[in-house]
Amino acid sequence: MQPESRKYLFDIQTARRKLLRFTANKRFDHYREDDLLLSAVERQFEIIGEAISQLARIDSEAVLGISERGRIIAFRNILMHGYAVIDDTVVWNIVETRLPALAREIRDRQINPAAKSEGRARAPQSLEPAPNRAHAHYVNFAPLRTPEGGDRNRV
Repeated sequence: MQPESRKYLFDIQTARRKLLRFTANKRFDHYREDDLLLSAVERQFEIIGEAISQLARIDSEAVLGISERGRIIAFRNILMHGYAVIDDTVVWNIVETRLPALAREIRDRQINPAAKSEGRARAPQSLEPAPNRAHAHYVNFAPLRTPEGGDRNRV
């Protein structure tokens, strides 16, 4: 596996862990009412989707075991470009039903489990981005169907 592939897999795992931490002990009504939580969840899905997209581009074999990779990438695109039609119930449903499957699929591909440091997952030193350099890898899940004009009621 290419070193760059391991970085994308690490980014996916890190974003997944953050999603689990952000949504622990939360319900849909918490998610919908808390703009910070809503934004954080969407951002991690964007990271997951972009990382899978980039991984597919550079190492097609590495994504073969990610069963919903196309839907994940499509969901990232909806979050990024179709923000006006995002249905919060679809996003929350993905948190509750699709995240565990992704965890299993990525775990099988992760070669070096991240070490714990100060309660945060860290990549092996060689996989961490260089200081002061952009490290923008995005990832997301695709919904079961395209959201239909979900109104977020945001200002």
